[in-house]
Amino acid sequence: MTTVLANDKILVSDTVKDTASTYSKTDLSSSPSLSDIPPLGVAPDPTSRKFWWSRFKRDPDSIATQPSVFDDPTTLEIYRPPPSYENAHRFDPSARWTWREESKIIRKIDVRVMAWAFIMFFSMDLDRSNLSQANTDNFLKDLHMTTDDFNLGNMLFKLCFLIAELPSQAISKRIGPDIWIPSQMVLWSVVSLCQFWLKGRASFLAFRCLLGFMQGGFIPDVVLYMSYFYTTKELPLRLAWFWISNYTSTLVGAFLATGILRLRGTNGQAGWKWLFLIEGLFTLIVGIASFFMMPPSPTETKTWYRPNGWFNEREEVIMVNRVLRDDPTKSDMHNREGLTLKKVFTVLQDWRMWPIYALGLTHQLPISPPATYLTLSLRNLGFNTTQSNLLTIPSTILGMIMLLVSCYASEVINSRVLGAVSLQVWALPLLIALYKFNEKTSQWVWFAVDTILVGHPYVHPIQSNIYRSDDAPLYHRGNKVLIGLACMNIAMYAGTWLFYRTINARRAKVWDAWSPKERQEYLDTTKDEGNEKLNFRFVY
Repeated sequence: MTTVLANDKILVSDTVKDTASTYSKTDLSSSPSLSDIPPLGVAPDPTSRKFWWSRFKRDPDSIATQPSVFDDPTTLEIYRPPPSYENAHRFDPSARWTWREESKIIRKIDVRVMAWAFIMFFSMDLDRSNLSQANTDNFLKDLHMTTDDFNLGNMLFKLCFLIAELPSQAISKRIGPDIWIPSQMVLWSVVSLCQFWLKGRASFLAFRCLLGFMQGGFIPDVVLYMSYFYTTKELPLRLAWFWISNYTSTLVGAFLATGILRLRGTNGQAGWKWLFLIEGLFTLIVGIASFFMMPPSPTETKTWYRPNGWFNEREEVIMVNRVLRDDPTKSDMHNREGLTLKKVFTVLQDWRMWPIYALGLTHQLPISPPATYLTLSLRNLGFNTTQSNLLTIPSTILGMIMLLVSCYASEVINSRVLGAVSLQVWALPLLIALYKFNEKTSQWVWFAVDTILVGHPYVHPIQSNIYRSDDAPLYHRGNKVLIGLACMNIAMYAGTWLFYRTINARRAKVWDAWSPKERQEYLDTTKDEGNEKLNFRFVY
């Protein structure tokens, strides 16, 4: 799950009357009067639940509609969705619904949108991680390669994966994630299954590059798609379950590999060849099915093979308005609107986002090499192919548990930085233990420590060349580097927390000192955009 450190928080006036004096400045002939505005719902009381994992206590038939900028006739016109927005016909600032209705719709979205996102990511990671299982079947020896060749292949995969991120997202924005994501899946599935015909180092490196190019951008594209259906408070937990599919594929993949690799010798082919072929074919089927399982938006679920659609008109109104009330900026772009180079450069020049970019590059480095080399290290310690695959299961189960715990905890303490830095705190003592190990250390002690390390509370693998063949099998030099990276990341998270806290405090000082009239004048005349606005608050 990626760390979310920023979010657009639009500050709503304390009361609608605060801005009543400014109404004369705008043509509000089509807007509701103060007396016409229906009552709004009350936000859930955090103290209403007994335990942090329990649900909020609330009357299911009470109003769920939360206050937003759409309740003020002036700001309503500022944030009103444009006609080009695909869901504009369902926008209704006077719409009200109950918690019972909202809960029912969320459950329906979970089953029809979230569940399929889980399956797609499961398929992707099955193709992305089966290289680790292939290593238990003499993969490197069969292709006459060394650990350094393996490192180079991983580096090229990640490099191509990163290079493809922006172009992939640009394509997704232009033609829609509902078209591009299934297309991606079909393309990389073909590449993955074609690894059956790998012949040596050159073909291995070529296929790593192709697979990286085909898979790059998939994760943010799916997150973008899910944001069409979920609010900012609901999305983090769904992303946690989305990332659980990453662990699930590792868990299921270990069992599949245990059986498939036994095909070694069938038709004179290695077991790892059958692994790539069979799992690639499975992903291809999921990719083709995704064309039929991904509607363009909440209001575009009807099609020739789904004549009744997924939602009725009432449900569409609730879905659209609850998402826009949570984040009015989601209507700024429609789902077939491409990105321009100007917008890309604007984002890159935004210095307020640089800490997030830096952490995105480094936060997983301390645990990636141990995770990537887990099966290979188990073989080096004397375990056979079947044992090496099955011994990855404990770390996978631990990782699934810790992912959900860290996600829930970050929501309870309302701090993304503390939730994310837990990975570094978790990894540091374990890396020090690995660094101290020697040839006399029991293979089971090594297994236990590495299992706990790989079962870390946060996941988004980034591979590197820190573990090299001349440092094998204990990788003392590599572990020393990882210890330094973990310490560096802890310092970076502390700096990020202070960075966003300072920006928010300075903006609040100015905004809170202004009168409602001065705030409205600023909103009417400012040229600030996005997170430059004084009423924008970073979530950290």
